[in-house]
Amino acid sequence: MTVTIFHNPACGTSRNTLAAIRESGVEPTVVEYLKTGWTRPQLEGLLAAMGKTPCDILRVRGTPAEELGLTGPAATDGAILDAMVAHPGLVERPIVQSPKGVALCRPSENVFALLDTPPEKFTKEDGETVTPVR
Repeated sequence: MTVTIFHNPACGTSRNTLAAIRESGVEPTVVEYLKTGWTRPQLEGLLAAMGKTPCDILRVRGTPAEELGLTGPAATDGAILDAMVAHPGLVERPIVQSPKGVALCRPSENVFALLDTPPEKFTKEDGETVTPVR
């Protein structure tokens, strides 16, 4: 199974998602998007696969989203996408892509639906144990 995680190593949710993927027996392709950046076609493809809009994956906390005018009703999808390309941290994380689909994995256990053999149970960094719905 080929899995790609668009990862921010400074984010606990992203680290937990990566650990859950690895615990399932898959070594994913890890894309540190803050280093590599995004392209507009890449984001459009991920959004189409998720059935989401740019607003759905816009990270506001700790970003310049408000200052850039991206949180108001006048913000267009195009403006949000352009800003995400210019400021990669505006994209909420982590996003995981597998043959089963693409999802924003917040919470991290959202990744279980994208794995062929999710772990029987998974313990997050904070000690919380989660079990995939089977």
